[in-house]
Amino acid sequence: MNIFRPAQGDALIIVDLQHDFLPGGSLAVTDGDAVVPVLNQAIALFTAAKLPVVATRDWHPADHCSFHAQGGIWPAHCIVGTHGAAFSPALQLPANALIISKATTAELDAYSGFEGTDLGARLDALGVTRVFVGGLATDYCVLQTVLDALKLDLQVILLLDAIRAVDVTPGDGERAIARMIEAGAVAGALDASVAQAA
Repeated sequence: MNIFRPAQGDALIIVDLQHDFLPGGSLAVTDGDAVVPVLNQAIALFTAAKLPVVATRDWHPADHCSFHAQGGIWPAHCIVGTHGAAFSPALQLPANALIISKATTAELDAYSGFEGTDLGARLDALGVTRVFVGGLATDYCVLQTVLDALKLDLQVILLLDAIRAVDVTPGDGERAIARMIEAGAVAGALDASVAQAA
């Protein structure tokens, strides 16, 4: 396992840590809440270093195209203004976190935090060249966010201890990790000892 310490030019991207993807939610990821303490450590580390923290979220209208009722493949989830769309209250986002809402119109879906958003431009404006990515779910929104980051020539560190998969088909998560690494992401973890010191 590669161990990293954040440095200038880095940003943390937390993918879709919303109620509906956590245990008890309408589209719950098994063991999804286990990533929260890991990501809180990462937030503390990035905040102490005055580095950007980004949180993406599904922010769907009630008639979103991905929902069963509209012929989509998912149950209704993360509808704007609902409890299910809110971030986990256990997630310690800083007040200055950059919140990126995606798939905000009924007719378009988006798994990646970069798709249909200004995330790429905002990271570029901040001088970000490397991103650390964790969140939910490994085989969908994390996967596509990582692949899009790589297409923008960002270096990507995939935080293996801070992701969990839906695994609609068993093994989807492992295949997604392999695909991200093959595309150029580096699997790793943050140096927890630094977070504790901070």
